[in-house]
Amino acid sequence: MFKYVLKRLGLSVIVLLGVSVIIYFLVRLMPTNYLENKFSAQIQQGTITLDQLDDFQKRYGLYMPEAYVSFELDGYKPFKKDAKVKKYEDTENGLNTYAEFYAGTYESKKDIVLVMNKDGTFSILDQSDEDEKKQLLGGTYTATAGSVTFTSSTEGSVVTDMKYKEATIWNKFVSVLGGYFSWLGNMLRGDLGDSFLYQMPVGEVIADHMWISFLISLVALVFQFAIAIPLGIISATRQYSAVDYAVTVITMIGISLPSFFFAALLIKVFSSWLGWFPASGLVSAGSSSTGFAYFLDMLHHLALPMLVLIVLSIGGLMRYTRTNMLEVLNSDYIRTARSKGLSEKKVIYVHAFRNTMIPLMTLLAGILPSLFGGAMITEEVFAIDGIGRLAYKALQQGDVPFIMGYNMFLAVLTVIGTLLSDLMYAVVDPRVKLSK
Repeated sequence: MFKYVLKRLGLSVIVLLGVSVIIYFLVRLMPTNYLENKFSAQIQQGTITLDQLDDFQKRYGLYMPEAYVSFELDGYKPFKKDAKVKKYEDTENGLNTYAEFYAGTYESKKDIVLVMNKDGTFSILDQSDEDEKKQLLGGTYTATAGSVTFTSSTEGSVVTDMKYKEATIWNKFVSVLGGYFSWLGNMLRGDLGDSFLYQMPVGEVIADHMWISFLISLVALVFQFAIAIPLGIISATRQYSAVDYAVTVITMIGISLPSFFFAALLIKVFSSWLGWFPASGLVSAGSSSTGFAYFLDMLHHLALPMLVLIVLSIGGLMRYTRTNMLEVLNSDYIRTARSKGLSEKKVIYVHAFRNTMIPLMTLLAGILPSLFGGAMITEEVFAIDGIGRLAYKALQQGDVPFIMGYNMFLAVLTVIGTLLSDLMYAVVDPRVKLSK
């Protein structure tokens, strides 16, 4: 069994790496760019430049090049820097000067850079010494549409062609791949990055808010199993009876109702009309209660959200239990048990129910992420700041670090749940041997 667990853990690592690649590339395809939206006003006002925004995106591994500008100077390897397509088009249309377009830092071989300023001056620097940058060449330049003339007191005037090239699909792919490995390296060190939206480390945001979701989901899960499994057994043992049809209709209604619609319905009836329960929030506004009074206030607020989760989840589990129970009840060993004169209660709850539990063990793989991952829509409707609601807001705003961290958090929980599901198979079914 120990070898089996080690083998599954190794496989889990490979699965998580694959999942992280898929999640990262899907997140990068999101149409919403939080950084561009956040700094759009500052860019228009001129308080932040596009180059500064690019540096910020590079820091988080989110940068994607649009185009490149390069020069070749004798004695040096080509100097190259990233450029913006729109800025190049505006320059060609006369909206910007060529000096403004060319201005920036160009990289060459290691530690050698070309700095071109908007005022028409330039310098080539050796940055190998972190304490003091050494100037190799300096002077002025004159920019035109397709070339630049560099003039220095030592080298004289040198005319060089400007090469402009838009980034290819391969260039963008390499950029995204580099961002992924940067994120992966940080994650392996336990750093999920800082959330743009919440201005906190992603790990802290998840740790601070997942317990609210856990409390709601745990209580809902207990009631889900306590209600759905007995209903499934009753429905199976009384197949095609009035009880079976009644239970099936009720559970199918629960399955069919969208969570946001059912939540809004409960708020309308129990909050607006009857006033029994609050419509939103985790505790009463302005409440200063502590201890048990605080717990009761929280429970009062969470009653409707938990009811939504219970009603909408018992249907699937009940049908699953009913189907498995019917299959077991038609088995030969059940008929043998009945022929031996065992009571129907013992046949159902001792012989049949244990074998019904075997397929139910597969549900463990999804229970763990559902406990800690939050109920995104339900939490949003009831304005509960659980991890699900925070993830929903982050998704809307394009908060890439938080979305990546949250999805990997769920992926890890799913892998752990799958491993526990396999181990539980051996507990409920002695025929299963975890030796390979």
